[in-house]
Amino acid sequence: MEIKTSSKFVAESIGTFGLVLFGCGAAVVAGANSLGGLSGLGLLGISLAFGLAVLVFAYAIGGISGCHINPAVTIGLLIAGKISWRDTLVYIVAQCVGALLGACVLQQLLHGQLSGFTAGEWAYGSNGWGIGYQNEYSMETAFLVEVLLTFIFVFVILATTSTVGNSNMAGLAIGFTLVLIHLVAIPITGTSVNPARSFGPAVFAGGQALAQLWLFIAAPIMGAIFAALLWKLLGPAEKATPANLPKEFSI
Repeated sequence: MEIKTSSKFVAESIGTFGLVLFGCGAAVVAGANSLGGLSGLGLLGISLAFGLAVLVFAYAIGGISGCHINPAVTIGLLIAGKISWRDTLVYIVAQCVGALLGACVLQQLLHGQLSGFTAGEWAYGSNGWGIGYQNEYSMETAFLVEVLLTFIFVFVILATTSTVGNSNMAGLAIGFTLVLIHLVAIPITGTSVNPARSFGPAVFAGGQALAQLWLFIAAPIMGAIFAALLWKLLGPAEKATPANLPKEFSI
């Protein structure tokens, strides 16, 4: 069945909206105490929120768009020959729109506090590095971790959704991979591995979050390209298909 481009656009927008709202929302609404430390949900809880968001939407919209909800994933699939240039552009625009909407809703929720809310640097779950951010890692470390972890994430996606992977379990594998990634990277960069997820909160936070956004665009895309190139060398030869994952998840 041919799926309309407009349907893919809406699906990717909704999926990315949910990822930002639930993932970043868990971090800033339920994950930190008044002193800014990771309490409440804690590191594991926030990691699970991001991973479960991907898992849920993988099964919800996977049959429509493949549930990329991440420009790095879309670009990786483009390099791997799994998606057209036309769909790539549509997906990335949709993902950025969804991320902006998710961050906007999160901003409005936070400003609903009766005691008042003041947005500081790196607000709304923005990614960052350096003095004043999380455990204050260097730019070089932030770049390295984002490249490496996006590489792993995209490689897992390509492997589990391939003809040699178990497509019925792909959503679980992808979601739990994202949980593991967050457990490592939250103290370093807040975990991006997704330019759209970084873009939405940074636009509303401004300041340092917006100034440092370039890293969370460049590094994940670089990691995704490396993963796609490696998969083309190691993976089985497959006929190019639309951007949907096999059955629920066909790429």
